[in-house]
Amino acid sequence: MHDPRVFLDSLFATAVAAAHPAAVLPRLLPEPPQGRIVLLAAGKAAGSMAEVAETVYLDDRRLAPERLTGIAVARHGYGRPTRTVEMVEAGHPIPDAAGFAAAERALALADGAGSDDLVLVLMSGGASANWIAPAAGISFADKQAVTRALLRSGAHIGEINTVRKHLSRIKAGRLARHAFPARLATIAISDVPGDDPAVIGSGPTVPDPSTLAQARAIVAKYRLDVPEAITRALADPANETPKPGDKVFAATTFALAARPADALAAAETAAKAAGYDVVFLGDRVEGEAREVAAAHARLARELRAAGRRAVIMSGGELTVTIRGQGRGGPNQEYALALAIEIADIADIAALAGDTDGTDGGAGDATDPAGAIVDGDTVRRAKSLGLDPAAFLADNDSTSFFMRLGDLLQPGPTYTNVNDFRAIVVDTP
Repeated sequence: MHDPRVFLDSLFATAVAAAHPAAVLPRLLPEPPQGRIVLLAAGKAAGSMAEVAETVYLDDRRLAPERLTGIAVARHGYGRPTRTVEMVEAGHPIPDAAGFAAAERALALADGAGSDDLVLVLMSGGASANWIAPAAGISFADKQAVTRALLRSGAHIGEINTVRKHLSRIKAGRLARHAFPARLATIAISDVPGDDPAVIGSGPTVPDPSTLAQARAIVAKYRLDVPEAITRALADPANETPKPGDKVFAATTFALAARPADALAAAETAAKAAGYDVVFLGDRVEGEAREVAAAHARLARELRAAGRRAVIMSGGELTVTIRGQGRGGPNQEYALALAIEIADIADIAALAGDTDGTDGGAGDATDPAGAIVDGDTVRRAKSLGLDPAAFLADNDSTSFFMRLGDLLQPGPTYTNVNDFRAIVVDTP
């Protein structure tokens, strides 16, 4: 029998490796144009995507260095050693001044692209926060305030991005407006359920099907307390986004380099090779973390009762409605809720982690990615005087797992294909 914790760690590593830019980006990079390549990268994989692109163009294809320019912006701690492309680290999930400056630089570079140039946009999850360019009449502080309100509301990522897209000069097709009439190619690593190009990084280079009316409805749905400037901006028709059929998209292409499904498929292959059946719940699982955990725990108990040797695997992006004062993230909260549900049940263990290497937290690159639990987790906690239910009520999963030494802490992975969850069920 495998050590379940070591095995779970290996599945997580396999999923992450399958989505790393070094593995997926080179085959998709377009041939150099007559003029320059203007590389604009944003998101948690921006540094590694730019680094790989430089290797392909400068080393493999022998492009003259002066023909490759651009800027890459990733969250703090996710920078990579680039050569001709400027590397910037910026705030995530709350935008900061570095992201604001990087977005202005990206827009200026796109504006300066000529008809012989190629604007190469490398997108990954996190770009929505890393590229921050407030619409007219909105201050940087206003954008930060609405982002904080959205993150605390329990809104899912699609709803969050619908609001943010209508408050920006770079999101939702507006970067394509700046690049036009230059040729524009976008390559993305998806971190969103469904892999919709309009949702990944808030779709700066693709048409936006969402509307101002939908953004207003989301603010109303969650009763968000937002600055008056935000309310005015969402009522201003000038802030509607470019739609399908707009001429600015005529010379654009879009390709997906990696999807959550690809990472999960790699882990599924590894699990089957180890002799397990795989119960795949899909790469688009959404919902409140503790509620999803309860459902998954029921399934694990049923499989165990049936004598099945299986791995329950899922992706997607869970949410946490914050009511307490603690620290944590959706994966850690899921793991804590799951631990309570499988308490004292042998032969069940689970890992929940964000493939970017950090789960929730304060935006620090050293934040944990998630946690590992088993049927003994609750007993161990109680032996230390810890009440798992109290930590869950306070949304304090990080402190709980830190005390137990059960945090998943891989550090920055330089990619991002959403959450990875696996529950190993062995026969009793």
